[in-house]
Amino acid sequence: MPRSTGPVARRTFRVFVTGDSTASVYAADTAPRTGWAQALPVFAGRRTTVVDRALSGASTRSYADAGLLDAVLRDIRPGDWLLISFGHNDEKTDDPTRGTDPYTTYQAYLRTFLDGARQRGAHPVLVTPVERRRFDAAGHARPSHGVYPAAMLDLAEREGVPSVDLQSLSLALWDRLGPDGTTGCFLHLAPGASPNYPDGAADNTHFQAHGAIEVARLVAEALHAGRVLPSGTWRELHRGIPDSAIVWPPELPVLT
Repeated sequence: MPRSTGPVARRTFRVFVTGDSTASVYAADTAPRTGWAQALPVFAGRRTTVVDRALSGASTRSYADAGLLDAVLRDIRPGDWLLISFGHNDEKTDDPTRGTDPYTTYQAYLRTFLDGARQRGAHPVLVTPVERRRFDAAGHARPSHGVYPAAMLDLAEREGVPSVDLQSLSLALWDRLGPDGTTGCFLHLAPGASPNYPDGAADNTHFQAHGAIEVARLVAEALHAGRVLPSGTWRELHRGIPDSAIVWPPELPVLT
C-alpha cells in the first residue's frame, strides 16, 4: 500500500505524471489507444488537475537525458505531486540509450526524479510499472517485469516516499479477468472495428479506453486508500466510467 507523507493544505492540487507509453497521452488519430494517466482525470476531483507528461518509449534514463525531467521541474510548484512510473523500457538493456540495471542505474535515475521534486517543494510518488497481458498455460496472469518493481519499492522504502505497487494491482486484475476478459482492456481490435486500425490490433502492452480507465482507477484507489494526497483529490472511484469520458486531443502535447 502507498505510504503517506501527510496532507497538504491547498485549495487546488496538480498531479504531474512522468512515465512511458502505458501512461502517455494519445491523439485522436490513434484512438482508442489510451494511456492510464490520460484516463486519470476522469477520477479527479474539482480541485485536482492532472498534468500528463509521460512519453511513449521513455525510460528513466532517456526521459532524464532528453531534458524532459528538467522541463517538468521548471513547471512544478511547491505542494504539487509527481507520479513516477517507469520500467517497460528500462528493461531494454540491449539499448544503451534506455536500458538500466534494476538496483544501480534504475534506482539512480529514479532518485533524480525524487530529488528534483523534493528540492522544489513537490511530493514524489513512485508507481511500479503496470503489467502486460501475459498468461500461463493454466490461464493465470504472469509477471513480466523481473525485479524492476521490487527495486522501485526498495528505493521508496529507503527514501521514505509514498509508493503504489501498480504491477501487483494490475497483475491481480488481469488474473481475475482472465485471457478473454482482458482483451477489452488492451488494444485488441478486430479488422474494421476502428478506422485508425483498419487491419485490427493485438497489442498486449497498451490499452484501449476501458483498460486505461481501470488502471487509472487502480492508481487513484491506491492513492486514496493510502491517504497519499489530500481528501477530495479523487472522486467516482467506485462508479462505472464510460469510454466516452476519455479525451483524445487533435495533436500530441509538446512536453519540453
